[in-house]
Amino acid sequence: MKTFLISLIIIAFGLTANAQYQTVKDIPYAPSGNQYAKERCKLDVYYPEKLKDVPVVVWFHGGGLEGGEKYIDAELMNAGYTVVAVNYRLLPKATIDEVIDDAAAAVAWTFKNIAKYNGSTKKIFLAGHSAGGYLIDMIGLDKKYLAKYGVDADQIAAILPFSGQVITHYNIRKLQNIPPLQATIDQYAPLTFIRKDAPPIVIISADRELELYGRYEEQAYFWRMLKLVGHKDVTLYEMQGYNHGDMPHPAYHILKETIKRLCN
Repeated sequence: MKTFLISLIIIAFGLTANAQYQTVKDIPYAPSGNQYAKERCKLDVYYPEKLKDVPVVVWFHGGGLEGGEKYIDAELMNAGYTVVAVNYRLLPKATIDEVIDDAAAAVAWTFKNIAKYNGSTKKIFLAGHSAGGYLIDMIGLDKKYLAKYGVDADQIAAILPFSGQVITHYNIRKLQNIPPLQATIDQYAPLTFIRKDAPPIVIISADRELELYGRYEEQAYFWRMLKLVGHKDVTLYEMQGYNHGDMPHPAYHILKETIKRLCN
């Protein structure tokens, strides 16, 4: 029996390790809008050619909502996943409503199209660093954003923000002449929309002494409030010794372990 199980493990590993992957770049995901939307509302899909119904990671880059470009980290390659890397419009050229709407449109596109790239619509994980983490919290918790595109946010397999801000994002406050250390919790704060029936949430922070603007404490409060409202699957991790910029490296391991846990 042990020999049979070991053989199955070797076969499964071989399928993943030897799978050939393809990347399709710059796929438009939103209805045509102004020229800026046409430039930014694009995504890349990296997928295994010979595997079927694999987990999907939709990745949103950071950059303070003001910068950044889509990318697929090497940690997510050759791992048996389909990966969707998203560009979205940026402040101040776009409004925050447009930025969040872009994130929702990209996730809705994934639900409607990912089967073509061997991904499973039942295993769609949202992940993102910094501003990307903020965006996935917003669209995963406030259900109106995805509902606009005919998708129920509760279909998401899990939400994994890497150092995502959960009060109103500091660059949204900057547009209102609010200093970065003056906290605001309004319709643009994920904290406003905590609910017990949200998908599983894995909150990952850098070291509390190395994070931006007390963000670990924000995320710890986010975790606590989700627990208090009765959420059954929320976890908080602190990447000790890692700052805001380098914390994704160890955080990818947690992402992979979460996918393994929820897909088995």
